[in-house]
Amino acid sequence: MGLKEKLHSFKVKNKDKKWLPAFSALHTFLFMPNETTHGGTHIKAADDLKRTMNTVILALVPCLIFGMFNAGYQHYLALGEIESAKGFLGASFWTIDNLMVGIWQVLPLVVVSYGVGLAVEFIFAIIKGHEVEEGYLVTGMLVPLIVPVDIPLWMLAVAVVFGVVIGKEVFGGTGMNILNPALTIRAFLFFAYPTWMSGDKVWVHGAVERDQMIAEGANLDAISGETILGAYAQNNSVVYDYWDMFWGLIPGSVGETSKFLIIIGALFLIFSKVGSWRIIISTLIGALVMGLIFNGVVDAGWIGESSKFYGLMSVPFWQHLIIGSILFGAVYMATDPVTASQTNKGKWIYGFLIGFISIMIRVFNPAYPEGVFLAILLMNVFAPTIDHYVVQGNVKKRMKRLKVKTA
Repeated sequence: MGLKEKLHSFKVKNKDKKWLPAFSALHTFLFMPNETTHGGTHIKAADDLKRTMNTVILALVPCLIFGMFNAGYQHYLALGEIESAKGFLGASFWTIDNLMVGIWQVLPLVVVSYGVGLAVEFIFAIIKGHEVEEGYLVTGMLVPLIVPVDIPLWMLAVAVVFGVVIGKEVFGGTGMNILNPALTIRAFLFFAYPTWMSGDKVWVHGAVERDQMIAEGANLDAISGETILGAYAQNNSVVYDYWDMFWGLIPGSVGETSKFLIIIGALFLIFSKVGSWRIIISTLIGALVMGLIFNGVVDAGWIGESSKFYGLMSVPFWQHLIIGSILFGAVYMATDPVTASQTNKGKWIYGFLIGFISIMIRVFNPAYPEGVFLAILLMNVFAPTIDHYVVQGNVKKRMKRLKVKTA
């Protein structure tokens, strides 16, 4: 008898034990179920929850690896120890020193995210006596990618507990939640610990050390550590060119800066039919429309350069897609199949409103120029309402056609 058969036999013998859901979760994660369908009519497909979650994780891995390199690169660049990479394949970016700093800073975030989140999932499974679902596999990977690299681990642990309990378990677990758990975690961090989630000191590892060097007379004025959105919100000049923004050679959350890798991940999710292309495209359209409206306001002269809103209003509408997290949110957050709209027409409406509201928050709240996460959480709440009215509208159209045929 092999290991798989022994574990299955152990599972059967202890089927009445309280701790069995925790054991079953590990057993299911490591092995394929050994029960197969026989006879009758069954839908046979290769996809299940575990494969779906693993597909999303595969799409996120390039962003994670890039984020590790970028953490080290931004650290050494801010300290003046290396020169700018000048492109995605720059020699000063893909170095072992950058990677080691990134691993040292980013890997603990991943460990804490998965360790604390899965512990909460297991506790609830044991208490409530239900199976542990694989839903947190993606959340556990998303969380380290949407936070600053230097966030204290204990803050992250507290936020993960809050996000898993309030964002998912109180609704009944995976598949029942109305809020995206990863976004719930980020929202908790922003409102509970705002000084660790905004400003120009949190996005580059070792920013405090850099300030001490400046105080001692070091000439390190070239790189501020401030994000592009933060600079625009303060009407400051931006030192990064468009290619830096696209490739991701800029300060920001761990995995959100490289738009190139996010696009590659989007294509992979769409090709594997895990991510909804309707939501992704409509979100980007909504962002572009709102950006065009603000550009029109500036061009019409309705707002002057002295206004606190001028910086972000004057950003070219297309540039909104390569700064901040709008693209990351559209691909990996808005497409969450549990919290997003389910109808095809509803997906277009849902995504468009996310993009539209994201840019609106970005411009009108300079203290929080990255509004995509709040916009997605807001639309998570309204997604069932959107689907309801889409379905009701379809029912009314069919009833009209029925009346015409019977008339």
